[in-house]
Amino acid sequence: MSDAACDEPGPGIEQAYELSEPPAKVWRALSIPALREHWLPGAALAAPEPIAVTPGCEVSYRMREATPPYLESTVTFRIAPNGTGGTCLRIVHDLTDARFAPLTTTAANGNAPVLRAA
Repeated sequence: MSDAACDEPGPGIEQAYELSEPPAKVWRALSIPALREHWLPGAALAAPEPIAVTPGCEVSYRMREATPPYLESTVTFRIAPNGTGGTCLRIVHDLTDARFAPLTTTAANGNAPVLRAA
């Protein structure tokens, strides 16, 4: 990956940080549960194990709110080296709760899906 990876837009709420630590050290903090627990407690996660991992580059966790309505989301941490020996950390947080899936239906004539009226 290049420095440009920090400037690419993506889905969800995104935050990008430039860290002075090397990517290997940032990856350890994201992927080793005992280290991750210091800044992302297991109580905030729906499950302690990641749902997707690209070693050294990206890890995703499923999260669940602690209060009603207990919404679920996915947080993805992407790391890339920057030009100074540090790390570009991009955090993407997507609401994935099934209760917020788009309400669509297929037209009776087989045309493209249409949105339901409220």
